[in-house]
Parts: sequence; structure tokens; C-alpha cells
Amino acid sequence: MADLKKLAEEIVGLTLLEAQELKTILKDEYGIEPAAGGAVMMAGPADAGADAEEQTEFTVILKSAGASKIGVIKEVRGITGLGLKEAKDLVDAGGKAVKEGVSKEEAEAIKAKLEAAGAEVEVK
Repeated sequence: MADLKKLAEEIVGLTLLEAQELKTILKDEYGIEPAAGGAVMMAGPADAGADAEEQTEFTVILKSAGASKIGVIKEVRGITGLGLKEAKDLVDAGGKAVKEGVSKEEAEAIKAKLEAAGAEVEVK
């Protein structure tokens, strides 16, 4: 199997002209056309569209720090790499995103860490 991370990095690094050329190749040689939203979607059965709409990026939101605010600040620092003051401000504000655009697995792991520290967390 191909190295998917390397492939993703190469796709992200394409210039607009290269991306347009890739689109043309995918369309002409493989019958793959971009969907209305700009995502690449293969021509196939009609029910395949339902799988394509499944959410792939999640946001972890800290609703409240709970009773153990210091423990939550430590976890936020570890997760985000923020400094002490920035992490404290994020925890004090409440309702702020701790991490955005993460996979479902990573979002659940972050949620578990924060809840173990005593925080109230929501994943959207």
C-alpha cells in the first residue's frame, strides 16, 4: 500500500495549476469528477454519497474546567502546546475550542484526557 501521509502532503503542496492538471487527469483517465463542494468523488453507486458526507474533522470544546482547574490547565497545555497564561485564559473563558480539525479518534482521546482531569468537554 502506498504511503498515504506522503501522498497527502504531496497533494496539499500542489500549485493551482498542478491541481487543475490533476483534476483533468482524474476526470479523463479515471472518470472521477469533483463534487460541488470541491471534494473528489468517484463515480459509483448512488448510496456511496452517504458515506462521503460523514464528518471527518471534529472540534473539541472545553465547556467548563470543573473542580480541578489546575489539572485541566496542565492537560490543555499538553494538548495545545500553549504557554501557561494562554492555557489559563482558554480554561477561564470556557466554551472555547481546545483543538480544531482533528480526527474522531484524536478528538475522543483529547476529550477523555480533559474529562479525566475534571473538565466538561464537548466534541462537535
